[in-house]
Amino acid sequence: MTLYRAVLQFVEDGPAVTGEWKDNPAAARATYKGWVGLYTHDPAVVVQFVAEEDDRTRRIIRKWAVDREVITEEGDPL
Repeated sequence: MTLYRAVLQFVEDGPAVTGEWKDNPAAARATYKGWVGLYTHDPAVVVQFVAEEDDRTRRIIRKWAVDREVITEEGDPL
């Protein structure tokens, strides 16, 4: 089972608003995309789309920080 998360921080390494979905990357991806559209006008905001496996292995699939997106898994459709 994979847990997918959308993570929103108004400052990097600050408190986070998190949405979590078990085995549903589409919902986490849609939330990530929505948060990017709503909140990234402020350059301090960080938004992440993350997958966590049962063994606690955590992968950042996409990350938006300082006016740019970093895609760590090239095959991820958005």
